[in-house]
Amino acid sequence: MEAEHIEVLEFIRQYSPFTELPEEELAVAAQSIEVGYFKAGSQILEHNQQVADLHIIRSGAVEVFHRTGELYNRLSDGGFFAEAGLLRNGRVRYPAHAIEDTLIYFLPGELFNRFYDEYEEFADAVETEDRQRLKRAMRRNQNANDLMSVTIEHLISREPVSISADASIREAAEKMTNEEVSSLLIFDELVSTDEDALPSGVITDKDLRKRVLAVGLADSTPVREVMSTGLVFVEHNQRVFEAMLIMLRRNLHHLPVLKKNRTIGVLSLSDVVRHESKNSLFVVSSIFRQNSIEELATLVPDVQASFVRMVNEDANSRMIGSSMAVIGRSFKQRLLELGEEKFGPPPVPYCFLALGSMARDEQSVVTDQDNAMVLHDSFDPEQHDEYFRQLAQFVSDGLDACGYTYCTGYIMATNPEWRQPLKVWQEYFTRWVDDPTPEALLHASIFFDLEGVWGEIDYAKLLNELVQRKAKRSNRFLAFMARNALNRTPPLGFFKDFVMEKDGKHNNSINIKRRGTAPLADLIRVHSLAIGSRARNSFARLEDVMDANILPPGRGPDLRDALELISMVRIRHQALAIEQGEKPDNNVAPENLSDFERKNLKDAFQILSSAQRYMRFRYPPGAT
Repeated sequence: MEAEHIEVLEFIRQYSPFTELPEEELAVAAQSIEVGYFKAGSQILEHNQQVADLHIIRSGAVEVFHRTGELYNRLSDGGFFAEAGLLRNGRVRYPAHAIEDTLIYFLPGELFNRFYDEYEEFADAVETEDRQRLKRAMRRNQNANDLMSVTIEHLISREPVSISADASIREAAEKMTNEEVSSLLIFDELVSTDEDALPSGVITDKDLRKRVLAVGLADSTPVREVMSTGLVFVEHNQRVFEAMLIMLRRNLHHLPVLKKNRTIGVLSLSDVVRHESKNSLFVVSSIFRQNSIEELATLVPDVQASFVRMVNEDANSRMIGSSMAVIGRSFKQRLLELGEEKFGPPPVPYCFLALGSMARDEQSVVTDQDNAMVLHDSFDPEQHDEYFRQLAQFVSDGLDACGYTYCTGYIMATNPEWRQPLKVWQEYFTRWVDDPTPEALLHASIFFDLEGVWGEIDYAKLLNELVQRKAKRSNRFLAFMARNALNRTPPLGFFKDFVMEKDGKHNNSINIKRRGTAPLADLIRVHSLAIGSRARNSFARLEDVMDANILPPGRGPDLRDALELISMVRIRHQALAIEQGEKPDNNVAPENLSDFERKNLKDAFQILSSAQRYMRFRYPPGAT
């Protein structure tokens, strides 16, 4: 070996990932490396240019940037970059420039990829560094996009200002002026901010203008006569963008904020505006401005564009799933508004339910419609069902026109079986838990993820509480649910190769929903039911499960990472299809994934497989 190769060898053997290679491979690497020099301030890599080599810094310093221009990483001697492009499509993902005079070692991409494929420790070292960089990049990206990441609590700067419902309008106005606030929370009896009592109403500047001054109301009138009631509360740990979507959907400017059932402040629209960014889902406000199914259907491209924009701005699957679910619920709510305008007010109270991924806040841009109606117990089929049949059909047809296709299993409110009084639904749920037949288990896996989106939403709360109470007490039901959740297995063969679909149109692909996200959601649901969790979102359920310590050490974080990775592979696949003018679906062809994505996807499926084996052990058949 020549002297210059020995110098290269001595250098690279000091640094990861080369520390993971055997000596003979280090020698091959040293003899293959070429050297380049870059002056301070010069560009080394441009975004999207072809890249053929791993770049290793011999001396100097380099800054690597996210495509948005945000700093991604700062590297010095022994640092490496350009691996992301080599592992994906041979294109630079993160541009780089020299901040000092810099000497670069170039390791040929063919050799780097061989090391990555043949030496697991080398690949792990590359991925560990890549994940650490990604975490740093995500933190920076979140700082740059506060609306998508910051929680509501960070916008609350003071304790809520409140007044008794018996106080006069003049006293309220004086207090608002003295405290320099635009709203007051109203309590039936004035309480300490440390107490758990919730406000019964709110009064705002707008209320004083419209309900007092404009009508000449005496300033001695009690506040309770002009306050706004039916408050919508948000939790302190919800994200600001969720609060914004609630405000847009319900045309509200003030939201009381709760923490451990105590009101800690009021979030106003002006607070949100100050944190507004280009990532806002204004499509929600557009939905409520449309006046027909035909007008709503014109928003489908906007929904898809919003989905793609979130993917391209590196939002995680939980943000994307929540945003798409809010959009879906908004379509339902507007259609129900239009339906009640068309057919008149409902003859008895009712609640319209969202089911499945929409209820879990895990919706993607490819979804069908799963919904149902819970009617008041005074419902009389002969007198009332024709109204609700027409309303359900109107909503179902409207959702189909807006991209939410009809459910092939007929899990829709148009099906009379799923348009029933509350007492019948309670009987359904009780029977499904007490007598877990195959049909009952199928219904449980669908209807146990439910949310009320319109009307008497307390009906949905009652059903969720029934499920939570009964399922936790029934080991037999949990055992059957666990066995049912094992019907969908990850697509791994005996040698951990992918097992492909063989159904013609989607031949040699993986249905990433049926074989990935769905079995994960099923598995997490069983654990969630076992501990009596009130959460519906799979990530939130998993947090409760981890807190309950019912999983082996480390298994919870592994499941969370697997769910995120599989979800994002599905989401990115759909976004890419939309960008290419194709119809998005759930069928991912492994050959279209990078080596990096394929390896990590196999690891995620292996985590799912192990978790299913553990579930079989934890909820054995024959439990009582």
